[in-house]
Amino acid sequence: MCNGCCGCCSAFRPRYKRLVDNIFPVYPQDGLVKSNMEKLTFYSLSSPEKLDRIGEYLYQRAARDIYRKKYGFVIIAMEAMDQLLLACHAPTLNLFVESFLKMVQKLLESTEPELQILATTSFVKFANIEEDTPSYHRRYDFFVSKFSAMCHSGERDEIRDKIRTAGIKGLQAVVRKTVSDDLVENIWESVHMDKIVPSLLFNMQESGFHKKESNNIDVTSEDALDPPMLAETCLRELVGRASFGHIRAVLRPVFKHFDLHTLWVPNDFAIHTFRIIMFSIQAQYSYTVVETLMAHLDDNAKSSATIRTNIAGVLSKIIAIAAGESVGPSVLEIINSLLSHLRDSVRNEASQLEEKQYQEALINALGEFANHLPDYQKIEIMMFIMSKIPFPLVDNHSPADNLLQSILLKSLLKVGTKYQTIHLNTTFPVSFLEPLLRMSLAPDPDMRLLVQKILHTLIDRHNNLEKLSKPTVNIFDLELVLEKSSRPDLIFINKHGPIIYDALYTSLQMDTNTPENIEAVYTTLALLCVELASVETVIDLLQLILGIQSLSLNSTLLSNAQKFNLHAIVISLLALIPTIVSIKPLADYACQIIEQRKQEAPHLLPDLFSHYPTNSEVANKLPHLLIDQMAICEYVKAGGLDPSRLQQTSPYGAGGPGFVTGTQRNSWIESGARGSIIDIQTSEVDSACSSPGVQKKYTDEELTFESMKKVLTEPPEVRKEAEAERRKVLSHTFRTATFSELVRRTQPKHDVLQTKLNEIFNSLNSNENRSPIDEKKAAVPAYEQNFPELFYY
Repeated sequence: MCNGCCGCCSAFRPRYKRLVDNIFPVYPQDGLVKSNMEKLTFYSLSSPEKLDRIGEYLYQRAARDIYRKKYGFVIIAMEAMDQLLLACHAPTLNLFVESFLKMVQKLLESTEPELQILATTSFVKFANIEEDTPSYHRRYDFFVSKFSAMCHSGERDEIRDKIRTAGIKGLQAVVRKTVSDDLVENIWESVHMDKIVPSLLFNMQESGFHKKESNNIDVTSEDALDPPMLAETCLRELVGRASFGHIRAVLRPVFKHFDLHTLWVPNDFAIHTFRIIMFSIQAQYSYTVVETLMAHLDDNAKSSATIRTNIAGVLSKIIAIAAGESVGPSVLEIINSLLSHLRDSVRNEASQLEEKQYQEALINALGEFANHLPDYQKIEIMMFIMSKIPFPLVDNHSPADNLLQSILLKSLLKVGTKYQTIHLNTTFPVSFLEPLLRMSLAPDPDMRLLVQKILHTLIDRHNNLEKLSKPTVNIFDLELVLEKSSRPDLIFINKHGPIIYDALYTSLQMDTNTPENIEAVYTTLALLCVELASVETVIDLLQLILGIQSLSLNSTLLSNAQKFNLHAIVISLLALIPTIVSIKPLADYACQIIEQRKQEAPHLLPDLFSHYPTNSEVANKLPHLLIDQMAICEYVKAGGLDPSRLQQTSPYGAGGPGFVTGTQRNSWIESGARGSIIDIQTSEVDSACSSPGVQKKYTDEELTFESMKKVLTEPPEVRKEAEAERRKVLSHTFRTATFSELVRRTQPKHDVLQTKLNEIFNSLNSNENRSPIDEKKAAVPAYEQNFPELFYY
């Protein structure tokens, strides 16, 4: 039977085969016969049912030519395939695509780089065609695997880049073809992503672009053909096309690739990659990237601190991008996760230096995240961090607890530096102010210093912090920026000033204070004076500096150096106050004392030191160099202010450390200072209870909603422990204190017996003067008496 090879019976062969044969020239270098190709195209369009046979015949010829290594005819067959593919209409495309993909696959299986590149180019053209009719049975497993293998090509240099470029373009085409049609193969499955994503990252990491800032890169047309840049473009497109449910499918192989190839250290490439992801992803999904990165940090809990530090460094570089889209609970979730990692780091027993670097990276991430949030969320974050800080105990505090407190306070300080204070009442809600002041009385001086720095950055609104960081008596050299206090700020300081001043005064009583601690308290007071410059606040500040001077004179716990430091900040504040509020007589008085101290006692002036010469005379022996309360009253009156409150008994202890008259001191200040100071309210003797009709009353806590809630929710064991601790401190005080100290502490504030006798005599006199009507009213039982209308609720 004739096989048609001689052409003698070509008239009996099918027409489509004759048309296909006619497009091939005698010599392959002559190229496709265009006139015959037009005939084949017209025949295909007029008889679309023949398309699948035409495609199959072209495939058979190409396969035969590949086997015979007649690559010129293979190229012509592929060109014909491409023209037919572009000429076919969408409804008839499925009849031809199977043959086309078989042809592309055959060329990709060849070992010839030229044929692989040609097949990839044809596949890209096919991927750009939109199909109206989905193909349920079509799969792209081979193409994903082959294109990924081409991305890792190890051919010689001039060929390698071409093959890798073709592989990247092929992967890009597969993604475009499959991601737009949900009915075809799911490209987001891990079996595909585990090949696509590492192939792109492999090409990107060989580029030097990640060592530069992405915004400064000028991508030319030549760079665009470079495999690393093309891979980066493909990754951007892949991430940009991912929906919320597919983001993790892309991220998972990214983390796996970085882990397997140890690309976290150094983390330049990791930062570059994740910045690409964050800028390419849909804005509302950026939180997912941060969440996944934190989860990966959890997975590396057992890894070295260096790896964790670099992962946290990546987090700090990208977390700001997610901040703009994080709202509601997601903000606190991120903060809570960062704080959890900080707590875990405290418990880690690895190298201290490496752990500190890791903690600094987490704190930087926290600060970067907060920096891009609105101010009201920064306040919420600071309150949230404060709620996580364990309050200092008196004795039973472990080094881990101290370290955790310090780290969380550093985190709070980092957020505070990103916050711009407008109104103090907004910045310091009571639920944030009171715990912060309680922490200012922590036993550890470093933690007290951190709290003062937090107060500095939140109080300073006019960039005066640097100018007031050190005590000085040369106020005019500072060039302070002043602004009249607003009404809300004055209301704030009138309401909360007593507890703020009392906490600062109490912190100065601690014998563990360093010059840095005392300087920090001075800075806080100086900033309050500058930010709240008003005649309404002058008297309170003057009362406080008189109390500090009294403390330095009467304290038995402070060293001479600490007392000299207190005198130095007192005179610095006295020089500052009349300058801010313009009280000329008081300013002259301050200058007079400063000049006298310069001549006779320079150690009572700034700067502050931890050690002074042994011949430095204590201030008690130099009364003429001290600030006189009566003189201040006169000068304040001469300046046009009412000194009546200044003439009254000072709310700060004239009797030494821990002595606070009146009811100014809050219970939390007492408990916070209990580790170093014994408050008189907790050291009264129980002998008063033995007096007839006199009942001892303790005010352990002020009556607030929080205290009542604490009573209801706190276990009885905790209260018993606190009471036992109070008794222990009380017992220790009365065993070790001197007799004169005990007399001073146990002396009642008033004559209890005389008061009780006066009450008895008054009641007798009122009984003698009773009228019959009063006696009749008294005869009615109390439970039958009707309340006056005034007492109705």
